[in-house]
Amino acid sequence: MNPGGRATTLHHGSAAWTAPHPARILHGALQQNEAMTRRHPPPSPSTPAPPAGRTLRILLVRDPLDANPLNVETIRNGLVSAGFSEIQIVDADLHLPDVITATQPDMLIIASESAARDTIEHVCVSTQHAPRPIVLFTDNDDSQRIKAALTAGITAYIVDGLRAERVKTVLDVAYARFELDQQLRAELDATRLKLAERKVVERAKGLLMQARGISEDEAYKRLRSMAMERGLKLVDAAQRVIDVMG
Repeated sequence: MNPGGRATTLHHGSAAWTAPHPARILHGALQQNEAMTRRHPPPSPSTPAPPAGRTLRILLVRDPLDANPLNVETIRNGLVSAGFSEIQIVDADLHLPDVITATQPDMLIIASESAARDTIEHVCVSTQHAPRPIVLFTDNDDSQRIKAALTAGITAYIVDGLRAERVKTVLDVAYARFELDQQLRAELDATRLKLAERKVVERAKGLLMQARGISEDEAYKRLRSMAMERGLKLVDAAQRVIDVMG
């Protein structure tokens, strides 16, 4: 391509062929791409909003490996004493994701004597597409087990048992921490997205500057004009330029 953006004529014997101007190539290709699906970032997981004016819907998850099922009843009784009424007890089995989808709980509570890693990971994976606060009540105070549980996605790790007079405070703190964590994650995702979009725009500007022999400011203006004319986001217009010229 001619650095100055002029058409180039190639001679072969007596015949001559003139290459079309790069601007025409770009314009034609962009028109062909008008029907393309616009690029959008993947949707964020649907996180239930904190309940207003009603009690929490709680899913009490029982560890099927637990030797002492009485722990579940102890926790349930504590929840009832604290004023919680919408409580459903289920096992941490293969049906858990379906139960979560059907019941749409506001919070999950795991009752597990040993804080078994497989049980914790199964519960956390079951909520990954719609994050919810997860509170674990256990008798295991091993520091490595605590770290692994929090890394997996447990919101609150409660070792000293459940007492009726503290349960509401424990759940309130867990919910507040969960909301803060979700806010920080959203801000981090937004920052990463902006950085990725900026890289796309910078690359498109570079291609235009090289092909047209124009300045960075002029390349940006052309991208912005292209986006406005086609009703696109700037990053989508930039990506189309990359698709055609990159």
